[in-house]
Amino acid sequence: MFYRVNVTVGVKEDRLMMTGLHTVADIFCVKCGSIVGWTYETAHDENQKYKEGKSVLERCKLYGPDGNNYWVSREAHIGGSDQDDV
Repeated sequence: MFYRVNVTVGVKEDRLMMTGLHTVADIFCVKCGSIVGWTYETAHDENQKYKEGKSVLERCKLYGPDGNNYWVSREAHIGGSDQDDV
């Protein structure tokens, strides 16, 4: 079982995503009611089943404790491993 805190889950609906057809539900902030992402309920493609039960938060819709958006700075190192830096 998966637990989510500080969000509520909306109505399930089928959406055609970049990776195929999925049954998803929007997730909402419990404080302000804004949509902050979605959760995968069912993947219709066998290769996408690993997504079931997982949630996606959209960084641009989240705010930090200081009220600022959680944006990645242009200088931030994204991806890769320590071995890649050698």
